[in-house]
Amino acid sequence: QCPITLDYGVLLSFLDRLEIGMIKDGTAIGMGIASSVNRLKKSKAKSKIIILLTDGRNNTGKIDPETAANLARSMGIKIYTIGAGRPEGSLLPVDDPFFGKRYIRVPLDLDEEILTKIADISGGLYFRAESEIKLKEIYKKISEMEKTKIEVKEYTNYSELFTYFAFPGIILILLELILSNTLFRKIP
Repeated sequence: QCPITLDYGVLLSFLDRLEIGMIKDGTAIGMGIASSVNRLKKSKAKSKIIILLTDGRNNTGKIDPETAANLARSMGIKIYTIGAGRPEGSLLPVDDPFFGKRYIRVPLDLDEEILTKIADISGGLYFRAESEIKLKEIYKKISEMEKTKIEVKEYTNYSELFTYFAFPGIILILLELILSNTLFRKIP
């Protein structure tokens, strides 16, 4: 959904708009990798990587994960795969017509074999995250391994606000001069 950007505000706004059920249920790992490769193919960065975070197995899409991983390797892109989820599964919200919104436990269906294979094909690594803390550690480790210095042009748009204060200030000074010589005149 979000184009490649260093503007974290834009990324966070995209994340805020995400809702469960926005897209058809399923995991299209191959299509996700192919889409990412397409966005990265024109990048001039020394290190091009894709971080694939999933809690499922490839069960939809027109491109299989191995083909997509080979495509990434041919473009010089490493894929770091992360299998996320607790072994006991997770809670999924379901709208029940009789009981309203409730949560049901969904077992973890993670294909670690294909995630390892994707990482091996592309020259990346596979990680397993069973908690939020572990996921943060994984991202930190990837960040330490893959550092590329990039130059960013920043533009700042200034809006001069002094006029909002200058005109009332001038009016108050004139009002003080008029009143000090008329109504509030000082007698020596």
